[in-house]
Amino acid sequence: MNMTALGLSWGRALGSQFHWRMLSLTFLPFLAAAILWAGILWFGLQALVDLIQAWFSQYQGFEQTGRIFSFVGLLALKAFVVPLVAMWLLLPLMVLTSMICITAFAMPSITRFVGNRYYPVLERRHGGSLFGSLWHSLSSFVIFIVIWLLTLPLTLIPPLAMILQPLLWGWLTYRVMIYDALAEHADADERELIITRYRPALIAIGTVSGLFGAAPGMLWLGGVMNFLTLPFTAGFAIWLYIVVFVFTGLWFVHFSLSALEQLRAEQGIRIADNQVVAEF
Repeated sequence: MNMTALGLSWGRALGSQFHWRMLSLTFLPFLAAAILWAGILWFGLQALVDLIQAWFSQYQGFEQTGRIFSFVGLLALKAFVVPLVAMWLLLPLMVLTSMICITAFAMPSITRFVGNRYYPVLERRHGGSLFGSLWHSLSSFVIFIVIWLLTLPLTLIPPLAMILQPLLWGWLTYRVMIYDALAEHADADERELIITRYRPALIAIGTVSGLFGAAPGMLWLGGVMNFLTLPFTAGFAIWLYIVVFVFTGLWFVHFSLSALEQLRAEQGIRIADNQVVAEF
């Protein structure tokens, strides 16, 4: 079921993405995230750059990074190493705020849209809540940031970076999105059963979505090359992440509601079979 369901849900998510209601959902999350990050970059970026500059000077960071960049043939980036590190450290926080804004402003509408359009008779058991969603997102992010920081040096090795980063982002995306995708329709037991049964497929959705997010991530980091255009490149990167997360939310909702529909059909068959056995 997994490969067929993955392909079908991907196609439905792609078609839903271009519906005017889904396109309009990018506005409020983008506005909230953009305002938040305008304040962070305006008041906090220089302080973070100064802190990293002092740390590099104290612990010979410039010499070490110079050798690394020279080894991989990117010595020209040495001049941008401090702002690059600053934006790299801020990248997970930017992604998290984009996810939270999608959770708060878009996921309920995405779930209603997909549920009403594709699964109108699927019972809604309301097994999730806004508080549960925020707690699930924040706790998942804490785990993610610890692993991300521990594996950060490995990202300087291109083959490992191409494998490790998408898997990490895939795990985080699946952990955050699956709760919201099933919050309205499934109860807690059904959600846990679907996660257990379809975890590889859910991580695959998150990983593919993480690969889609590579472009806005590179744009975010590329803003350090020209600080005059940084507000525009950062804003465009945030908007692209919002678009990616709306599509990701659609993909998760389509897949998980299909899985929930199949699960309830199986449970109905089991109940019917048990009733037949009981009659005998």
